[in-house]
Amino acid sequence: MPTFVRTEKCDGCKGQDKTACMYICPHDLMKLDKDGTYTGHAMKAFNQEPDQCWECYSCVKICPQGAIEARHYADIVPLGGSVQPMRGSDSIMWTIKFRNGVVKRFKFPIRTTAEGSIDPYGGKPMPKLSQLAETGSFTRDVMGGFRAGNPAELIRK
Repeated sequence: MPTFVRTEKCDGCKGQDKTACMYICPHDLMKLDKDGTYTGHAMKAFNQEPDQCWECYSCVKICPQGAIEARHYADIVPLGGSVQPMRGSDSIMWTIKFRNGVVKRFKFPIRTTAEGSIDPYGGKPMPKLSQLAETGSFTRDVMGGFRAGNPAELIRK
């Protein structure tokens, strides 16, 4: 579901050169319509190519006005389903409006981890370079480690 800006709620991030959604969009799809030539509304953000949207919802989450929502194109969802997040300091609540008008809310905690605070190898020994070249080296126990793909290695003990 691509994102769309509700122009009645968007304030263009108070007239700055770059809006929050422009800053966060990994595909550079969000644009500020400074003079109203694209949207008919001056100083409003818009998604210049909704069909190219990666659906990461970063713009939806970061918008301080809650002006960006995720919804399908009108020809696919003609009755107007939508997804809208409301971010707090410790959680994010997603409000989902289905095509039949039913509204459901889901609340999830926000978990952040400081960059560099986790050891990606988790104290596991480094492999021997000679073993890496062997066929099947990632599908068997190597140096007392776990077999690749075993969910038990993901559980913290």
